[in-house]
Amino acid sequence: MHIPNDVKNSKVTIINIQFSRRAIFLSIKRFMDIFIALIALLVTLPLMVVFGVLIILESNGSCFYSQTRVGKDGKLFTIYKLRSMYIDAEKGGPRWAQENDPRVTKIGRYIRKTRIDEIPQLINIIKGDMSMVGPRPERPYYIHKFNKEIPEYNHRLTIIPGLTGWAQVNGGYELSPREKLEKDLYYIKNQSIWLDFKIILKTIKIVLSGNGAR
Repeated sequence: MHIPNDVKNSKVTIINIQFSRRAIFLSIKRFMDIFIALIALLVTLPLMVVFGVLIILESNGSCFYSQTRVGKDGKLFTIYKLRSMYIDAEKGGPRWAQENDPRVTKIGRYIRKTRIDEIPQLINIIKGDMSMVGPRPERPYYIHKFNKEIPEYNHRLTIIPGLTGWAQVNGGYELSPREKLEKDLYYIKNQSIWLDFKIILKTIKIVLSGNGAR
């Protein structure tokens, strides 16, 4: 069947427009990520120092915690956090985080509720490993596990992971991996600067209220 040239050209034009819009969106998003992360890092640096000291006073070990996570297209990177658990929290192997987790210290419980433990990830954002908004990055162990249980789970890896996301402000710990995936896929499908702002504002509200959904 012969397809007229004008139809072919119109399809190419539409694809080019969509590609251009996508490129513009990603450029704006990256600029926003760096701008917000730099300001937030300067503003929250005193908090990081204070709670870093409190973490060391409550339990032995470094106040910082690093872990390998899976980013866009399966790329591995090191995520940084203020330590909220005891040093030997996973000596029995990886465990899915939950509400009222017994592995969490007293200081850790507070910094989790207020998300202060996530402040060091602003460095990950500046480096380009993460964005302000996107699906939360998971460990390789859980990516492998959930890929077997939920075939679509790998779709989360099509964009850069985020410090906060649609799943984190709409249920957090209360959501199952499948429910979190549904929220993440909604974000991936409906990405926009406006939606990012909405999620950031909801995150600020959660931090200020201490509800700690994540």
